[in-house]
Amino acid sequence: MTHARGGTVYILTNKSHSTLYTGVTSDISSRLREHLEKKYSKSFTSRYNLNKLVFMEHLSSIEETIEREKKIKNKTRKNKETLISRFNPEWKDLSEEVLYW
Repeated sequence: MTHARGGTVYILTNKSHSTLYTGVTSDISSRLREHLEKKYSKSFTSRYNLNKLVFMEHLSSIEETIEREKKIKNKTRKNKETLISRFNPEWKDLSEEVLYW
């Protein structure tokens, strides 16, 4: 019996919280490591130094995850800030929860 692989929608920000990036992945630890190591030096997250994981939501299928990402991306910055604050009131960096080096 095969199970659909889940995914994670996540939001990264920078030290001053001035920029937000919403992404989706099936492997949050590998994807986060790529962001932190600036694997893609010309990417949005590299250019704006987005290296602080402040929100993540795991869903049971990648299709659901992509749908959730689209909904979050279509919301205003204020809505995203509210979402982050409900999940992570202090906007702490959650990287250590998903990285296993």
